[in-house]
Amino acid sequence: MLPRVLRIAALLVRYRLDDVIDDAHRFRLLRWARLVVPRARAEIASLPRGERLVLALTELGPIFVKFGQILSTRRDLLPADIADALTALQDKVTPFPGHLARSAIEQALAAPIGARYASFDETPLASASIAQVHAAQLPGGREVVVKVLRPDIRERIDRDIDLLRALGELANRVHPNADKIRPLDVVAEIESTLLNELDLQREGANASLLRRNFLDSDDLYVPEVFWSHTSAGVLTLERVRGIPVDDLAALDAAGIDRVRLAEKGVQLFYTQVFRDNFFHADAHAGNIWVDASRRDNPRFIALDFGIMGTLTEQDQFWLAENFLALFKQDYRRIAELHLRAGWMPATVRMDELESAIRAVCEPYFTRPLSEISLAAVIIKLFQTARRYELTLQPQLILLQKTLLNIEGVGRLLHPQIDIWATAKPVLERIWWKRRGPRAMLKRLRQRVPEWLAAAPDMPQLAHSYLEQVTTGTLQLRIASEDLRRLEANSRRGSPLAVRLTLGATFALCAVGLQVFDTQTLRVGGIGVWAIGAAAISAIAFVSALRSR
Repeated sequence: MLPRVLRIAALLVRYRLDDVIDDAHRFRLLRWARLVVPRARAEIASLPRGERLVLALTELGPIFVKFGQILSTRRDLLPADIADALTALQDKVTPFPGHLARSAIEQALAAPIGARYASFDETPLASASIAQVHAAQLPGGREVVVKVLRPDIRERIDRDIDLLRALGELANRVHPNADKIRPLDVVAEIESTLLNELDLQREGANASLLRRNFLDSDDLYVPEVFWSHTSAGVLTLERVRGIPVDDLAALDAAGIDRVRLAEKGVQLFYTQVFRDNFFHADAHAGNIWVDASRRDNPRFIALDFGIMGTLTEQDQFWLAENFLALFKQDYRRIAELHLRAGWMPATVRMDELESAIRAVCEPYFTRPLSEISLAAVIIKLFQTARRYELTLQPQLILLQKTLLNIEGVGRLLHPQIDIWATAKPVLERIWWKRRGPRAMLKRLRQRVPEWLAAAPDMPQLAHSYLEQVTTGTLQLRIASEDLRRLEANSRRGSPLAVRLTLGATFALCAVGLQVFDTQTLRVGGIGVWAIGAAAISAIAFVSALRSR
């Protein structure tokens, strides 16, 4: 691993990325490497830092290219110029020989390739860091594409992930904002994404579900999966043809209505997220084609289903309500939703959070809505909320990335598109169907069997509860994220925190004993144990204050 680390350090210096690190006041030891590593050529040194980083990652190899692509989604951690540059990373690498692909397919499907396919082209259609794609035909003449993993890819990923983890541990020790950036969590997120992409059967399942969600749709087409020719190492899909969504000249030549197509792209985002709760999370221009056979009612063709997103029911609710509040410029509601969702500590003051959100959004709303980037507003809100200890979950980061991709595609097709006017009615319609009276009745009908099944046990449960109350054996358990944080702070050795925690704990015990313990001796209606606990909490509190 040491030679690999030294090579990375040399590349950082050669591409003058050590200046970026020095600007952030980290790893100043790299300055010594400048004495032995040749300086960057003038044409490289003159490039912006984001482009220099792209060149360095490309030279390090395909896994680091994939790392850069995944890292580009973390706009909550990266400066905007670096995140923009990383999104331009192209996952195109030198293909491996076709005979190796043939051998890998035969091993994965446990049969000679001639027994599975009528024809197989050893020249790849495309080659990426994880897998490459070949054209083939099934015995019935159906045209397909066969995706096969690169040889020894798992070993290479494991080796590079170990290196990234070591670098993450180093950053965790020396980075002054490690508790907010959480570099080891970022590495774990990258590892999970890469390992998921190694399971092509999982990707096939993703494609199959997305196809079922949009079967016979006028908006999106998803190729069919051939499960008899698919395994963990091989994926066989229907071969589709279309125009890449960023090839505007070809779209215009085909007579495609780009305005209608752009509107459908925005609508598809909200449909996938809030109707189906299953969205394509890698929807950049390379993975989206346009069906050239449909001029007046165009539709997209989706490719590459390795990275898909889903949300919990709670996150889905909070996000939808946040979007609707944003559309209405209701900043108080946005602040309230962030706190109620538990995305930040309950200690954050509502009025301060509302004021911060207003300061972010108001400058945008002075412009025409057609000029406002919804994705930019969301990113800015997340960056602001981080000051109040917002912790972004991976699924929310995927959603943010997808919104950026979809809005980028929409503005590429139709630069004057009004994202707000296009998105608002779609979300309101979908959310009304999900949360309206009919939806509530449907959910009630679904729950009735569960309630009926549990009904016979309810009298016994009520009797057990009352028995514990009357005998004084009822236990009160309190689970709170804020208490966990207080405990973590106390463990870091602060005497004040320890005593305040002790005082708060005894105060809670006092309340619990007063409410639930009916058997203890009482003085003037107050439990003796409650008085004792309250006294101890007061002593701990006064002691804490005196020790300051």
